[in-house]
Amino acid sequence: MGHVRDYELSLTTQGPTYPPSEVMDEHGDFIVIGRVNRAGPDGRTTSEWGAAVVAADSSLPPFGENHPYTIVKELPLDPAELTETDRNRVLHTLPLPLPCANYPMVFAPEQCPEADSVRRPSYPFHQVPVPDLRPEDGPKLTSPVTLGQWVRAKGRLEVSLTEDERGARFFFEFAGLVPDSVYTIMSLREHDLDPAGPTRPGPLGVPNVFVTDEDGNATYRAVLPNPFPAPGTPGANRIVNIVVLFMSYQQNYGGAIGWFGLGGDIHAHLKLRQPSFQEFITLP
Repeated sequence: MGHVRDYELSLTTQGPTYPPSEVMDEHGDFIVIGRVNRAGPDGRTTSEWGAAVVAADSSLPPFGENHPYTIVKELPLDPAELTETDRNRVLHTLPLPLPCANYPMVFAPEQCPEADSVRRPSYPFHQVPVPDLRPEDGPKLTSPVTLGQWVRAKGRLEVSLTEDERGARFFFEFAGLVPDSVYTIMSLREHDLDPAGPTRPGPLGVPNVFVTDEDGNATYRAVLPNPFPAPGTPGANRIVNIVVLFMSYQQNYGGAIGWFGLGGDIHAHLKLRQPSFQEFITLP
């Protein structure tokens, strides 16, 4: 059983595979950095880590399944290989209701139980209508956020068990995030994407918020009780991934990870590519 481990977080724009991304461009296409669904040579859908611009009217399967995306343009995974045109793509929220979405979850049930009834357009990140904001209050994010800026993000995570092995510590260091902005961290548990009965994703600690400095740097720490129960434990729901979220409405929602979710107001920026933390076991 491991007691301390470091992880390098991967750049992304994706939560689950639907909607394909939590970031759009000015044309209403998804900018996907994550698992790209393609048609395999045997006719089955493959889902491998990659980058592409994907049409919002891509085929939408039932929750838990994958269909090939309609790819508008391939993008390089190496940020240094992006063309100047692609680097200058201005990043936007997804419109509401969320396009190409099949995840049957209300993210803030006590605060926004009818989230799926809200209608809003897609907004550039720097022009999101932050509730009650007045220009004289001094908004800090006033310039467009571009793909070239987004791909500079880097993050490191250290996980260690507490001395009694009943909890786990999470410590993050970040660089290159969107400057002067609110971010949060969510935990993804093994049943959160279970088609037979998904559980609601939650924060990694409460409050789960941090604010980047003028260069996009930040740190965050949390201690969670028994996040890695032994496999097979009745009722267990282990943490298997974490996702670092840019909050376009510059808000935090207590015990909920977002108001609308999945690109409406939360935007995955860094995460682990694969389910992880199998080497850790915590005690009840």
